[in-house]
This record gives sequence, C-alpha cells and structure tokens, in this order.
Amino acid sequence: MPAIHRRRLLSQALCASALLVVGLHAQAQAQGQVFRVTAIPDESPTELARKAGPLMRYLEAQLGVKVEFTPVTDYAAAVEALVNRKVDLAWFGGFTFVQANVRSGGKVIPLVQREEDSKFRSVFITSDPAIKTLADLKGRDVSFGSQSSTSGHLMPRSFVLQAGLNPDSDFRRVAYSGAHDATIAAVSAGKVQAGALNISVWEKFVADKKVDTERVKVFFTTPTYFDYNWTVHADMPAAQREKLTRALLSLSLDNPAGKEILDLQRATRFIPTQADNYKGIEAAARSAGLL
Repeated sequence: MPAIHRRRLLSQALCASALLVVGLHAQAQAQGQVFRVTAIPDESPTELARKAGPLMRYLEAQLGVKVEFTPVTDYAAAVEALVNRKVDLAWFGGFTFVQANVRSGGKVIPLVQREEDSKFRSVFITSDPAIKTLADLKGRDVSFGSQSSTSGHLMPRSFVLQAGLNPDSDFRRVAYSGAHDATIAAVSAGKVQAGALNISVWEKFVADKKVDTERVKVFFTTPTYFDYNWTVHADMPAAQREKLTRALLSLSLDNPAGKEILDLQRATRFIPTQADNYKGIEAAARSAGLL
C-alpha cells in the first residue's frame, strides 16, 4: 500500500477514535450528571424526605438524568444553595424566593407554584379559650415558625401589625419554633399560648388526627397572598428550564403517579408563576424590617 494511502487511513482512524472518545466522554458526563433539588425545611426532615421521593423519581424519568434531593439545615441555607448554584431547583416560600432574588441580584426565576399558592393563607391557633382575636395576643407568649418563613412568620407578623400590635413590644415573648409542625407542638404542649403557621400543614394535621381540635383551635385566618414556588437559577439553559417546567405542569390527579406526587405536595396541580407575583411579599418584608 502506498505511503500516502497509509497516512490517509491512519488519519481517518485517528479522527474516528477521537470522535469515539469525545462521544464516550459526553455520554459519561451525561450519565454522571446529577440534578440536585432542595426545599426550605418548613416541616420535619422525615416528612420532607417522604414528600420528595416520588417527585425525584418522576423528574429523573422526565429529565433523563439522575435527580437527588439535597436537604438543608435552615431557610438561609436553601437560599444560598440556589444562589451559589449548589442545587438546580429549590422549593421556596414567597419570602425565601424574595430573599434569593435580592441576594442574587435578580438571577433566580420562579417557574411554577401550586394552584393553592396563588391564594395562600396562614392560621393563628391557640389552646387558651380567652384568646379570640389578634388583639387578645397582647401580653401573651406567641410562636412563629422560622424567621424566614412566609406563612409562619412574615405574613402573620404583617397582619398582626395591621391589627395595631407590634409583636416585639406587645407580646410577652416571641418564640421561633423553626417549622410549622413544631409550632403546633408548642401550642399543644402549652409552651406558648398561641402560634401562627401555614394553613395546609394545619389542615393536614387535622385530617390525620395529629392534633386535638377540642383543645387547639384556629381563632384567626389571614387574607390570601402568594406563597410557595419552584425556583431555578437564571443560568440554567433555557431548554432545560422549559423541559422542567413542562414536567411539573404535566402532573395530574388523573393518573396514579401524578396523584401520588400532588397529594404529597398538597396540590391540585401546578400552574405557571412569575417574579411579579411576589412583589407584595417583598413590600411586606421591607415594611416589617425583615429585608
């Protein structure tokens, strides 16, 4: 075989080998890619893990990559994880979304929210029969959830302020339980006379008979506001963002897999959302001196 033909064949072989190596490397990278998801710890770690399992498996099938739930220790850690791109997707409350948006300089994008989150509410509960209105909280021990919680602190605080009370000066003591279920436990145990929390957690505890409603009752339900959403970093490629959004919007109560996920998320369905929906939350946070 002439030398020129040998060189040509060798060159072709090297090119083919290089393309094969590149292809295998890309395949390996795709196989090794992990899509990380986190959520604000507004409930116990076991409950968060239980809710996450079916959704992570669904997203893995829809996105074609390994999906892992990455728990965090507190609300601030969830914000920092997304802002610093340590996770790809975060379940935020309205206030934590606002915090992440401010912290990132507008570099986070809320994709979807539960239909329920467009008209969310908080409840105030008590085991003291003498407490019937927000005004009755004066001189009492009252528990909020996490300081960064929308439905467990920010919005309840804003409605207390609108009622003419300042929690920091008018309550005997302000406690922060850290989570909605912990607030129920604190009120039930008599550690505080009243507490504020997410209405959906309260309704779940009532439905599961995990709270004695003869002793602990709702005495005030707030007006509606926007709350939770699934948020990504703006640096996520648009194609992946659209694929993720479609996957979440496609969840339906009409099939067993979708029903399991939506029931665990306490949702009827997911709907699109946008940053402007949370302007009211931002205003409330600034008014309360929390931002």
